[in-house]
Amino acid sequence: MTSKDISVFNSLRPFSIGFDDMFDQFESMLGNGGLGVQTNYPPYNIRKAGKDKYAIEVALAGFNKSDVEIEYEDNTLTVRTKKVQKSENKDGDEIIHRGISQRSFSRSFTVADDVKVNGAELKDGLLTIDCEKIVPEIKKKKLIPIK
Repeated sequence: MTSKDISVFNSLRPFSIGFDDMFDQFESMLGNGGLGVQTNYPPYNIRKAGKDKYAIEVALAGFNKSDVEIEYEDNTLTVRTKKVQKSENKDGDEIIHRGISQRSFSRSFTVADDVKVNGAELKDGLLTIDCEKIVPEIKKKKLIPIK
């Protein structure tokens, strides 16, 4: 992205009402014309689990639920390690190659105002966070009777 691309977002501000947070998020993601340092660890999926339900799946092999914390604040859902302890070798074994990561991480997701985070489960190395889009009655589709 270039600073010219960011100015496109800024030029849309006068034509939108109530979308300031969205434009601010674009600016913070893009910084001064460049993308910030992004890591691809831990890998994740975002899955649509129904009409208004979503699931964020984060692969966390080698971690248990006491190693990980999930925080939701200001429309940002963050999954991070608490404090990574170096694992002790079992029965005095020596590890020749360590391929299962135990490094610290922090992964954030932006969540829309109308999405509720329902809960999370860590099972078989896969953290699943359940989310649901809450559609108010006034925005639901309805048929208008004709008189």
